[in-house]
Amino acid sequence: MTKIKEPSVANTFYSGNPAELKRQLDGFSKENGNRYEYKTRAVIVPHAGLIYSGPLAYEGISQLDKSIKNIFIFAPAHRVPLSGLALTGYDEWKTPLGTIKINQETNKVLEEKYGAEVFDDAFAQEHSVEIEVPAIQHLFNEVSIIPVLIGRADPQKITDIISEYYDNKEYGFIISSDLSHFLDDKKAQKVDGETARMIESGNIEELRYDQACGAIGIYGLVEFANRRKFSLIRINLINSSLASGNKSSVVGYGAWFLYEGSKNRFIKEYYSGYLLKLCRDVILSKFNHKTLYTAHPPVFNQLGACFVTLKKNNNLRGCIGSIIAHQSLINDIVQHSKDAAFHDPRFNPVKEDEVDSLTIDISILSEPEQMSFKDEQDLLEQIVPFKDGIIIKDRFYQAVYLPSVWDDLPDKVMFLNSLKMKAGLPPEHFSKTFEAYRFSTVYIEE
Repeated sequence: MTKIKEPSVANTFYSGNPAELKRQLDGFSKENGNRYEYKTRAVIVPHAGLIYSGPLAYEGISQLDKSIKNIFIFAPAHRVPLSGLALTGYDEWKTPLGTIKINQETNKVLEEKYGAEVFDDAFAQEHSVEIEVPAIQHLFNEVSIIPVLIGRADPQKITDIISEYYDNKEYGFIISSDLSHFLDDKKAQKVDGETARMIESGNIEELRYDQACGAIGIYGLVEFANRRKFSLIRINLINSSLASGNKSSVVGYGAWFLYEGSKNRFIKEYYSGYLLKLCRDVILSKFNHKTLYTAHPPVFNQLGACFVTLKKNNNLRGCIGSIIAHQSLINDIVQHSKDAAFHDPRFNPVKEDEVDSLTIDISILSEPEQMSFKDEQDLLEQIVPFKDGIIIKDRFYQAVYLPSVWDDLPDKVMFLNSLKMKAGLPPEHFSKTFEAYRFSTVYIEE
């Protein structure tokens, strides 16, 4: 006999009326920005009532590849104290839209290999799994789910489960989590912004439960991304005041999707033309006074560092940038487009009649990594020509070369000595306080 899990939070977190629920989901589908072409196998989405976080959760789940046949839903347990991972013994989960199959074969593997236990009482009044199910039903024709409630558990288990199933393209993963709770709008934006930076940088060790109730699931996915050198791309970051209008006490919501590569590579693949046009429009706005289009994909709200390089007749006409990410990438690009054109001290400001003859290059930098070496020869052996950008520091002296400089200085010794001179040091200089950092760049060129 088929065991069916009846809905627990219909008429509270979402409508129990099938027609009304479908209308709401149809509305989410029509309003869905479909900001990104890329289809993923893993997302982080919120789990509040549909009127609050439903549009963002729907947009996140819609990012999943439609060829997926089984979807893990990793969600925090709010109602019942729980140690480890809880599974459900039901065969199907019911919502007003009908039933969806629960993959009990995968559940058995989770029991045998990862110590998960069937504990239906933990699901009895829990919303963090169920709230995602109607969107899955609306978006997928034939799919089963693997609901996993997380209590006091080692996040490494989540990483290991994702690692085991990720190479099977029939599996997808939803990490269910809200962000900050019951702060005022200004504080919430600050806290949620910091949470977003942790997720997007992969530096997740300091994430606290008051920042994200699904912290363990988030940690598990981010650690998986770190292992594979994947990245998490922002879909959006909002809070409940968008729906309620109440800014005095809000709940934060964020959504991200997993990209199989670096954020910078994603931007190059999908937004090269967009950014090159933006740079040119920024420069032209100095003369035509047009207001720049302010809406942009949320990935550009992630921290980023870039250099903008202008050339005229293949000769340098301006180049300004940031080494360390300290603001959103969109702001960094806009700022350095202006600076390269009008504030590079080596050149006169660009004139209006020059703009059409300029070529624009954008270099988006990875986070610099400090190098460890015992002497200069050891440092030289570690440097990879034509790949590494290098930053050197010694007390008050500092200089940077982008990887593009290798085209003019292909020899390691010449490259390093020239960089020292750029910093104001003699080429033979080396000391115990000498520091070096490496980074990579993604080039976007006209």
